[in-house]
Amino acid sequence: MVLGTASQVPTRHRNHNGYLLRWDGEGLLFDPGEGTQRQMLRAGVAAHDLHRICVTHFHGDHSLGLAGVIQRINLDRVPHEVTAHYPASGQRFFDRLRHATAYRETVALTEVPVDDDGVLAATPSYTLEARRLSHPVESFGYRLVEPDGRRILPERLAEHGIRGPDVGRIQRDGALRGVTLDDVSEVRRGQRFAFVMDTRLCEGVGALAEGCDLLVIESTFLDEDERLAEDHGHLTAGQAARVARDAGVRHLVLTHFSQRYSDPGEFERQARAAGFDGDLTVAYDLLRVPVPKRR
Repeated sequence: MVLGTASQVPTRHRNHNGYLLRWDGEGLLFDPGEGTQRQMLRAGVAAHDLHRICVTHFHGDHSLGLAGVIQRINLDRVPHEVTAHYPASGQRFFDRLRHATAYRETVALTEVPVDDDGVLAATPSYTLEARRLSHPVESFGYRLVEPDGRRILPERLAEHGIRGPDVGRIQRDGALRGVTLDDVSEVRRGQRFAFVMDTRLCEGVGALAEGCDLLVIESTFLDEDERLAEDHGHLTAGQAARVARDAGVRHLVLTHFSQRYSDPGEFERQARAAGFDGDLTVAYDLLRVPVPKRR
């Protein structure tokens, strides 16, 4: 769910950033900028839907909504633990936003700051990783990886005469009467999602995007303003598309647009011109983008 798509300055049609990923019953909120709480209301997202908050960096368009979101989580007495990830170097900003005004704390908000590349959390449904990006303030991107599974092949089961309760036994034990699980199944690759905000081209961008089924990435500028993008620590539409092309991304979502541009279609045209031929979405506020089905 896209809650906001503007960059530094919101417009009449674009709120500051905000993105909610629903994943196996959990909700991960990325970069809640100013106005996120109201956008959640418009999108039908409740505080109870939130399990993690992931902040890439502490510029206002990516974090000023933290205060309202955290207070709403407490006001609504969310019954489960909520975990917040953010650059450790911005701890003072997080503290100020968390305690911006008086309110009653009723919820366990666990702080897990990010200070280097690596795994932040491992659950049965996913592993959450972070990679350092290149921006004037310290910034990290996030990547969610589902564990690989197994797909049982009925024709292989039939070849080996395995049926009924024996199907469950071979899945549980890994072998049955000399037949291994590998003989009757194949690997089902886990899905991958990445969230890449304010950054120049750098090693972290490619690492986050590699093999993703869904990549949400900033494209603040059009290609003719590549010098501005480099100076301010951002990507152009063509740069983002080339990253996605080279990483084998299945669905590319471009977002975080400068208010200087009036034609969103130009971002798609430049992305296609850069050679990306997968599914492509130029994001707008309150858009729902499904994670592609497994191959």
